Amino acid sequence: MLDKKSIKAFLELPLMPLREIVMFPRLVMPLFVGRATSIKAVEQAQSAYNKMLVLVAQRDANVEAPQADDLHKVGVVSRVLQLLRLPDNTIKVLFEGLYRAEWHNLQNIEICPMARVFRLSETISQEDELPALLRAVHESLEEYGKINKKIPQDTLTSLKSLQNPGILADAIIPHIKTDYLRKQEILELLDVRERLERAYEMLQGEIDMASVEKRIKNRVKVQMERNQREYYLNEQIRAINREMGKEDEIQSELATLENKLKERDLPDETRAKGLEEVKKLRSMPPAAAEYTVVRNYIDWILDLPWNNLKQIDINIEKARAVLDGDHYGLDKPKERILEYLAVQKLSNGLKGPILCFVGPPGVGKTSLAKSVARATGRDFVRLSLGGVRDEAEIRGHRRTYVGSMPGKILQSLKRVKFNNPLFCLDEIDKMTSDHRGDPASALLEVLDTEQNNAFMDHYLDLEYDLSKIFFISTANSLHSIPVPLLDRMEIIELSSYLETEKRHIARHFLLPKQVETHGLKPENIRISENALLEIIRAYTREAGVRNLEREIAALCRKTAIRLVESDNLEARVAISTSSLPSLLGVKKYRHEEREDSPKVGVCAGLAYNQRGGEILLVETSIMSGAGHVVTTGQLGDVMTESAKAALSYVRSRADILGLEPRFYRKVDIHVHVPSGATPKDGPSAGITLATSITSALLGIPVRNDIAMTGEISLRGRVLPIGGLREKLLAARRGGIKRVIVPADNEKDLKEVPEEILRDLELILVDHVDEVLPEALAADAAEIFSGQTTTLTPLWHALRVDSGAGAAKTPLRQ
Repeated sequence: MLDKKSIKAFLELPLMPLREIVMFPRLVMPLFVGRATSIKAVEQAQSAYNKMLVLVAQRDANVEAPQADDLHKVGVVSRVLQLLRLPDNTIKVLFEGLYRAEWHNLQNIEICPMARVFRLSETISQEDELPALLRAVHESLEEYGKINKKIPQDTLTSLKSLQNPGILADAIIPHIKTDYLRKQEILELLDVRERLERAYEMLQGEIDMASVEKRIKNRVKVQMERNQREYYLNEQIRAINREMGKEDEIQSELATLENKLKERDLPDETRAKGLEEVKKLRSMPPAAAEYTVVRNYIDWILDLPWNNLKQIDINIEKARAVLDGDHYGLDKPKERILEYLAVQKLSNGLKGPILCFVGPPGVGKTSLAKSVARATGRDFVRLSLGGVRDEAEIRGHRRTYVGSMPGKILQSLKRVKFNNPLFCLDEIDKMTSDHRGDPASALLEVLDTEQNNAFMDHYLDLEYDLSKIFFISTANSLHSIPVPLLDRMEIIELSSYLETEKRHIARHFLLPKQVETHGLKPENIRISENALLEIIRAYTREAGVRNLEREIAALCRKTAIRLVESDNLEARVAISTSSLPSLLGVKKYRHEEREDSPKVGVCAGLAYNQRGGEILLVETSIMSGAGHVVTTGQLGDVMTESAKAALSYVRSRADILGLEPRFYRKVDIHVHVPSGATPKDGPSAGITLATSITSALLGIPVRNDIAMTGEISLRGRVLPIGGLREKLLAARRGGIKRVIVPADNEKDLKEVPEEILRDLELILVDHVDEVLPEALAADAAEIFSGQTTTLTPLWHALRVDSGAGAAKTPLRQ
């Protein structure tokens, strides 16, 4: 810090260390001096050094006899203005700071510590900023004086009158409450602008701190006044009630609660807990905050239907009629539900079943649960679990929390008043978990028939019996449901509706409902069968019927506006296929149809997703090249692997198909599946890919009236697939006459409606060699034109001949 070249003179002065205090130039400050060495330093300064000494802050205030390393290098040369000796052998000294100085060569002589002191010169940087900084500091001083009333007004006036930036900074710092080490840092700053900026920064911090302190004090004062006022008013009310004889009302109310607890049909443990809480209330003033908490707890015990069961009359014929009346189709789920009801009737309903309806959106999972409740005479309770991420939603909060309540399970039971409703846990696959817990884990106890007879809610902290409840959960997918939770439920799958089912639902359920909703009469609107089918195919693409209902509602609105405009409310609006574009707009969707004529390399496959079945055209093109294989059309990993398996099968059968053994090295093969923006995956396109590749390589077109589905193995076996019902419907819709399906899927044909099977010729196959003659527009002799009698298996050429000098069989591929 000290520039030796600028040193012209130095002083030998006594040195006095300071504890947690920093002296500044031009500051007059009284100090109590108690250490013997410090007293000697003051006395020596008075007697021999013109009352001057250097004051230096210690680095650590706990050091009693500081050495050179225990002191900061920069201090302040000060003058002793006044000295007063006290009875306890200490002295009170009034010091005046003169200038900054840096000390060297500390010597602890017998009289007192002496040091060589060099005066430090100040510097000024960025002088153009000083006027603005001075103005800002003066404004802050004025604001600080309004907030902090502890600083005398004359002191603030003298501070605001200072115009020298260095003097102003040194004058402000001692008045700010901050750590002495920060003050020491500012003392060591020789740049005037920087020192004033630091002082301004600390001043602003003090202003902010003072504002916060004032706000807190005001808030605490208001709260104390409110509490005192409430206490005073409560005491007045108590005195008034005592005079008017109303104090007995509280005791009467508690007696009523006690009688209810004794009369209600409650478990013994619950009754004992409730009576114990009433006893607490008797010894508690009504104005206490805990009084309301305990009272709410007792109310919850009384409001829950502990042993209150609704009479259930299970009539299978009535239940079947209700289910068939509310839902068309869904034969399998209905049969499973009726089986459960029959078992319940025989077992007197000892335990409620736990079912899980799984299916795509809109197929009627939640409405089916409502129908089951109506068929069994149970109350229906629905709890949506979509987005629930807090375990307390299921188990509730403990009573220690403000505003705590039981979980949604007990809240719902309180509303229905019976302990055996049908409880629908909707969207159970949409639950998530975070730092607040995992609600799926909390449901493990709820949905376990071996445990839910003693369900423990955090709020009640009492065992509650859920075993009489009929739980039905719904989900779109099973993948996101934890395995332990899945294991506790009986899975019932609801597949997507077929076109024939949608048409029946629209005609007999949706259209009458929307006609009534829109204030129409049945004779006001007539939708033809072809128009209804066109709406299903061209204006909706879904597994359920929600969008179909929206489109029918749109037609009802169009009908309503025509009736009102024509001022004839008895008129009939006929809707045909040709009038749909003017009413619903252009077609929103299109379905693939069969090709107009047989084409080389183009084969119709059948695909299935949650929205139903689709025709999937597979195109293969061959070009001169070096054996590259390209697949496009957003194919998934499984479908890409199926294409590779299909190509490997064709290569293994090259000799039988009449292809050159190394044909694949001379051409590039490109396999494409149109609708490139739609992701596609699954193994069921295996035989379609094999047929398309074979057709392109042999130059034989694929019949345009045939479609196929089936997984392929490397040996050419055709393996079973899923979604056969939806795929056959898509084939019928696309004008396909013949469909090739795996022989192992013959058992699944029982689920296909008879009207679909009547229009299709099904070909059951076990091997791809059976597929090609049926699919290609050529006879078997032309397709399998190769020779196999003289070929040697490839593995034979790879083995080492054990005979010495034996001739090796030439390798043929």
